[in-house]
Order: sequence, then structure tokens, then C-alpha cells
Amino acid sequence: MLYARPYLLYSFVMNLLHSNQTPGPNAATMAVPALRSGNTTRTSVSSQPMAAAPSPAMYLSIFACWLAALWWFQPRLLLLLDMAYNLPSKLAIWTFIGFIDFAWLYGMYNLGVIAFAFFYRITGKKSALGQIPAHIDLTAMPQPAIALLYTTCNDFVEESVESCVRQHYNNYKVYILDDSSQQSFKDQVDAFAARYPDRVTVVRRPDRKGFKAGNMNYGLANHAINEPYFAIADADEILPTDFLSKTVAIMESDPTCGFVQANHRANPNDSSALAKSLGVGIDIHWKWYQPLRNDYGFVMFLGHGALLRRSVWEKIGGFPHIVSEDLGFAIHARELGYRGRFLEDIICYENFPDTVRAFRIRHMKWTRGTSEFLKKKMGFLMRARNISLTEKLDILFPTLNLPLTLLYFLFMINANLALPYFFGFSQDITFVVAGSEFRMPMIALNPDFQVIYGWDFYLITILTFFAPVLSFIVALLHKPLKLFKFLSHSTAIYAALTPLSSLGVIAYFISGKAFFLVTGDQKQAEHTGKNQSMSNGFFSKLRLSWKNFLAKSHPDTRIVQGFEILTGLGFGLASLMMFQISFMGLCVAFLLLPLLHHVKWENRFMRKLVYLPFLLIMAGVLLSGFSVFGMKAVFFGYGFHF
Repeated sequence: MLYARPYLLYSFVMNLLHSNQTPGPNAATMAVPALRSGNTTRTSVSSQPMAAAPSPAMYLSIFACWLAALWWFQPRLLLLLDMAYNLPSKLAIWTFIGFIDFAWLYGMYNLGVIAFAFFYRITGKKSALGQIPAHIDLTAMPQPAIALLYTTCNDFVEESVESCVRQHYNNYKVYILDDSSQQSFKDQVDAFAARYPDRVTVVRRPDRKGFKAGNMNYGLANHAINEPYFAIADADEILPTDFLSKTVAIMESDPTCGFVQANHRANPNDSSALAKSLGVGIDIHWKWYQPLRNDYGFVMFLGHGALLRRSVWEKIGGFPHIVSEDLGFAIHARELGYRGRFLEDIICYENFPDTVRAFRIRHMKWTRGTSEFLKKKMGFLMRARNISLTEKLDILFPTLNLPLTLLYFLFMINANLALPYFFGFSQDITFVVAGSEFRMPMIALNPDFQVIYGWDFYLITILTFFAPVLSFIVALLHKPLKLFKFLSHSTAIYAALTPLSSLGVIAYFISGKAFFLVTGDQKQAEHTGKNQSMSNGFFSKLRLSWKNFLAKSHPDTRIVQGFEILTGLGFGLASLMMFQISFMGLCVAFLLLPLLHHVKWENRFMRKLVYLPFLLIMAGVLLSGFSVFGMKAVFFGYGFHF
């Protein structure tokens, strides 16, 4: 198996290079299969030149480093199989090894992105695809008609729609696509539109099929029917005044461009305490992960802050009726020969969820929406002939990240319950305090796990551990206090999402349903469950609760919050028995997150308590380092606890 790896690497490299060659003239005119959107079906033929494929350099580097790590470490990991004494114990070891290998791959992915982004930063280079061509004069160029779609559903924000009507561009019209069910929001929309009768048109559809995708398809098919371009703005999004003029310049100069995606930052005027604590993460993530996609990956349409070519929308047959309609549109556009372009210098502002509850609702929407995308569009993506392997990888790595949380949850069960069961033994740990000894019983692993100890294994463990937050560390290293606060707050919020995400993935694949949960709409039927009939019987309520769980996995439900609490308590007990300090920190975060669902982030006691998970995790990481120097820390023997 080890000797086959050089050939596998060679084959992978050849396939990657071959798949990134620009298709020939015949590919530019290939027939596109009919696609369905709502009740419409269209068949189109792409006749424009094919957009060039991105460079495979970044992903070649990622996989080369990963395969090198496997070549170096895998023999030691395979020695662990010598401890297995029956089939279940062997499966536990194989699961442990498989997850470590997979975790290294994702670690190399994050390290590769940061390394390439850092190179661009220090060299001062910027992608030509991410800039307006120097020869274009924005004041002299023609102004084609643009439809600016402002989407809202019981979450109308006047400051946001004001930014839509204040564009330094003459030939455009704002269409407020109002899916609101509450009369108060409808009245606000109508009052605003009355102030700009020549600029604003309100569109309300007879039903709410297809979520946001259905809303936009209805507006484009029945009202905004003549404009060759259309832009999309979310309810809380603030566009810069030159948004339309700059994005249309790209479209007019590049006929292979299907959409232009603008950059985003957290709204600096957002007053919520949660936004002030975590909003900087939006800024850093967009800065490090998005610009590179112009040259080394796949530029995704992210659902808002973008200008799109109407002819592409028509050829596709409209936005697919899925929660992740943006990514669905992007891959169909790419298969037609168009690409997206990310403009780093056009910055829109967006609000961060103002409460932990709203954050959790948004996360569940993303989790189930991504699962739906993978189920309904993965086959199309993998079969797509005009989407290169590099682009497919760049879609799958971030897209699989949410559903794969379930894999991580299963690993936690394996590493902290199965391995100690099969290979653990009881021993006492002794503490000496002020000359007095205290003994505490604990479970330790078989000494044969020592084969994976070593400075090199410790180094790749730490690199993999910190790779997902490396961009934040690099960006905030000159502000250590701000970095400490951000990592602490992120640990309490993001690192604790594993049980919630796992439930979302499981429930989606049981029910096959995904809902577009509008974060700002507190009375949406999908939030409240008022669309279901109520019953006073205990078993009827139990059945209804289970039905709602499968349908939405809403973070408000007792099933979801109860599972999170039980997970924190169960794993917390295991971490105490094994003296796993870092894992104990993660368990504390599991317990805190459902509590924060009900308690405001501004609460003084909670604002202090949220530092505890990160402090425990870092204490465990420090103890694990002692293993390299001969001091046996139990944490290190159990592998990875992300």
C-alpha cells in the first residue's frame, strides 16, 4: 500500500493538470441539458467563449503536503493495529486512524489557503480578475439597465434599502421583493416605496414556494423582465454607492463573466454586543479565503452583494428551488461556460446576528441547506464536464465542512468512549498540594499508544488543531488582547456547534427537508411551528415535537437543546475520568451554547464564563506539549480534540 503512493500521486497530478486545461471550441457550443426551476423548463446552448479554468497550483500543494504527511506518519499509525484483539477493537483503531488522516487533509487545506494568501499579501500582487481593467473609464462607459432586487421577509431594514436607491448610477430600478406576512412590515415597505415612486417598485407574489429562490424567480419572470443585469441585496445589507457602476464595468468588459461577487465586512455601526465580539471574524475570513478563488479556485455566488447576468439566469432556467440557491446557480453557470469574479475592493456591509439564538438559527439553515445542496446537486457537480477538478475541490472543501461535523461527532465518541473501553485501564493520578497527596482514579490508554508520541507528531497535531483559526491568529497577532478575546468568544460559539450541526445533518437525511429560516423574522411559521395543529395530549405533543424536529431541527426545540446538554454532560464525565483537560473545555462549551440561547450575550456573568472553554483547551494543549519532553500528559495520548 505504501509503495503505491508515488503512482497515486502521479495519477492525481496528471488528472488535476488535465482537468484544468481550457476546453476547446467544441466545448463552448455544447448543448446544456434542461434544468427545472419552479414550473419552468428551459434548454439552452452556450455560444460565448469558455472562461479559462483556474490554476491547480494551490490544490497540488495541498495534496502533495498531505500525501507527504501520510507517507511519514502512516507506518506509525498502522502499528496501533497490533493492539486490536477482535473485530470491534480493530474497527475502533481504523476509525481513529482514518479520522486523523482526514483531519490532516483539512488542516493542509486551511494551511494552503493561508500560505497562498500570505504570499499575495507580502508581494503586493492582486488578481487581474479581481480588479476593474485599468483602461475602463466608468464615467464614459454606457449604462445598461439594471434591476436591483432587495429581498425581505418580515425583516425590512430602511438603512439597507436606502443604500439601494442612492447608487451613483442612472439606469436602474429597485424592486423590493416583499415576502413579508406581517402587516407592519408591509406598511413599512409601502411607505418607503411611496417616497421613491420613480425608482422603487414593490413586488409581492401569491405564494411563498421555493423560499428566496422562488421570490427572486417570480420577480425576474413577472416584473424585472427587460434589464440585462440584476443585482441582489439582502434585507440587512448596505451597498456602497459605486456598487452598480463598478460591477457592471466588469460584466461589460468580460462576456464570460456570469456574476460579480462583491466583498463584505461586518457593519461597523452594528450596536449588538455579539456583533462587536465576533463581527471581526467576517472581515478576516473574507480577506483571506475569497480573493484567491479568482485564480486558484471557484468563485461562489454568496446570495447577496452581487451583480448577475440575466441571460445566464434564463439559460439555467432560474434559481434552483433549494435553500442554497446561490451555490446551485453558480455551478450551473460554470457548466454553461461562465465564471464568477470576486471584487475585493467593492465592500458591502452586513449585520452579524444580534443574539446567540439568531446565530444558531442561521447556522441550522446553513447546515441543512448545505446538506440539501450536496444531496440534490452533488451528482450534477461531479458529472459536470466544464467544471475543472480544481474548481470541484474548491467547492467541496468548504461545502462538506458543515455536514462533516457529524463525522467529527462520531470521532469524539470513538476516541473518548470506544478507545478507552477497548484499550483503557484504571490507574490513580496523584496530586501534591502543600505537602499533602491526593489520589484520583482515572482511565489511561494502553502504553502501546506511545508509538505515535514524538515532536513531529505533536507538531502536525498542533498545526491541524490551529489551522482553521490561523487566519485570525495572523490577522490579530499584533493585537494580542483582541486576539485572546476573539478566540475565546469564537470557541464558546463556533466550537460548540458540533451537536447542533450533527442533529441538523441527521434530521435532514431522515426527512429530506430544508427550510429557509429567515434569521430576522421572529414570527416566521418555520420558527414558531404555528403552521402545525396543536394538541393537548402528551403523546400527541411528543409526536408533534418529533415531527418538527425532523422537519426543521430548530434550535428552539427541547429535543435539540436537550441533546446538546446531554452531550456536554456525557462527554464531560468521560473527560473527567480520563483527565482530558482540553476536551473538558469543549464539553463546557457544549453546555454553555444552549444556555446562551436564552441568556443575552451582554450578561456580565456569561461574558466571563465564556472564557473558560478556551482557557481549558489551551491548558490541555500546553500539557500535551510536555509529552514531547518526556512528561506524559494524558491529553496527547488520545489524539485530536478539535
